This record gives sequence, structure tokens and C-alpha cells, in this order.
Amino acid sequence: MTRKMLGALLVCLAQLLILQGAQAFPDRPIKFVVPSPPGGPPDIMARLLTEQMGAALGQPVVVENRAGGAAGMIGARSVLSAEPDGYTLLMGSTSTLLIAPLIYKDAGYTAQTFAPVAGLSESAEVLTVSPSLSVHSVAELVSLAKSKPGMLRYGSAGVGSLPHLEGELLKARAHIDMVHVPYRGGGPALIGLLGGEVQIFFSTVTQMLPYIRDGRLRGLAVTSATRSALAPDIPTMEESGFDQFVTASINFIVTPPGTPTGVRHRLADAAARALASDQVKAAFAKIGAKAEPATPEQLTSYLAQQQLRWSKIVATTHISVE
Repeated sequence: MTRKMLGALLVCLAQLLILQGAQAFPDRPIKFVVPSPPGGPPDIMARLLTEQMGAALGQPVVVENRAGGAAGMIGARSVLSAEPDGYTLLMGSTSTLLIAPLIYKDAGYTAQTFAPVAGLSESAEVLTVSPSLSVHSVAELVSLAKSKPGMLRYGSAGVGSLPHLEGELLKARAHIDMVHVPYRGGGPALIGLLGGEVQIFFSTVTQMLPYIRDGRLRGLAVTSATRSALAPDIPTMEESGFDQFVTASINFIVTPPGTPTGVRHRLADAAARALASDQVKAAFAKIGAKAEPATPEQLTSYLAQQQLRWSKIVATTHISVE
């Protein structure tokens, strides 16, 4: 009986310590790791959120760019090995946590490996080309690619990134041959497109729209299910003849495995407050991102569904890296 009582007391004490720790959290600055270079969509998103999250938490939230490795795997692994105390966050994305583990055999993680914290956003992608190509629709691009097999080059944010998958999906669905040119992030890929190193690039509407509007680039189709409110004149891929070609760039927050539930809920509440603030709402509207707040439990379910969906797309593209 004494041992049972002692065991129950120890369990209660452990739960009390966890609760007290969650209530005291945070008592120092929090690091928000973005596994891509500055200037890309995930980085922009993180920097929009940190001020409001910091105000809600009572401690600064500091962005740290950890670019390198395919699809941001170096940054993701750095968070995977960090202390599970809530002071190291990772900006998760479609490329880094959903696609890369399906393509790279040595990724060492899946989206489910990390502790889920909060959903953040969903952004439409747009198929963009250089004006040097005399095409004004996806059909015309496909026709040109078929007339010049292996001559057109499309850029991506790296092997295994969302733009890479979209490019390969277009190749598979349209039966065309294009050369893939991987860059070290979405920002460098955009520079490559503007500089003529590549002629084609899938990326978020938020990143590409300013260049489409001023005529330096041409948007052919968005990958969302419906047209973007920011670019209503650009048709969808489905309208362009590619049924079920619906992809999106999603962003969310995760922490190292083992991070206490109470701490994660505290962070999720701060993220939700940031997304609800007038300042962030205005910034999101300007860049075309749709806020998608989610609790740790909701994010767990959502990521599991997305993993199954992307598994099918990866199987279609036959991309695999040993």
C-alpha cells in the first residue's frame, strides 16, 4: 500500500511540476528557426508573426535562418536535436516536413516526428514564366516544351521542395521534358528566373505577384482550387486542363519531440493571437496568405492527411534520392 501511495504521489508531483513549468514558460527569448534563406515565403511569414507572438508570450521571438541542405533538412534536423523545452521552434512547410521525408531516404524524420504546435497559413502557388518565352497559357507552354524537348529549364527552391514536385508533376501530367535547376531557396530561384538562368518557376502568389504586375514575369496559372483574389485574371491549373492539379504552400509551427503539451498549447495560443491581430491580418491580406490557425491536436490530424496526399503525388513523379 505504501509503495502504491508513493507511486501515486510521485505521479502527482511530476504532473504538478509540468503544470508549473508550463505556467512559468517562457522566461527567456525563443528561437524561431526558418530552414531557408532570408526573403523567401517562410521567412517573410515568420517575421510577420514574431512581434505579435512575442507580445503575447512576454518574451522576444527571434528568427534564425538555418538554410542549407535539400529542402531545408539541415534546419529541421537542428530543431529535432534541440532541447524539448519550447524555446526552439521550427517553421514547418510543405517542402521541408511533408515532401522531403518522402523523397530523401536519409531525411531522418517525418512530419509526425516533431511535436505539433500550431497551424499558420496556406498560400496558393502560381506557375510563372519569363517573358522571353512567347507563351501566354499552360497549353502554349506545354506545346513549346514538346517542340523543344529538354531545352526549357525550370527552377526550384531545392531538390524535394514544393516547386520541384510541381515541376515534375507538370512534366508527368503533360508528358514533356524539362530540365530541373535546383537553387538554395525560393529567393535565389526567383533571382535565377529574373536573370534568365531558368524560364519557369512555381512559387507562391505572394512572392511572384509584384513581378507579374510590373511585367517582368508572366503568370500562367495558379495551383489553388479557385482563382486567387489577388490575381483574379490568372486561371487555375484545373481551368487550364489539368484536373486535380491542386497544390498549396502550407506553413505551421512544430517543436522538438517531447516538448510538454502545456508549453505547446501556450505557444499555439500566442500564434493564434498573432494571426487574429489587425496588423497580421492586414499583412497577410497584402501577401495573399490565408490564415489557418490550428491547435496541436488539429495540426496532428491535418499533417497526417497531407502526408497521405503527398505520398501519392511523389509516387506519380517518381522522385527519389538515396
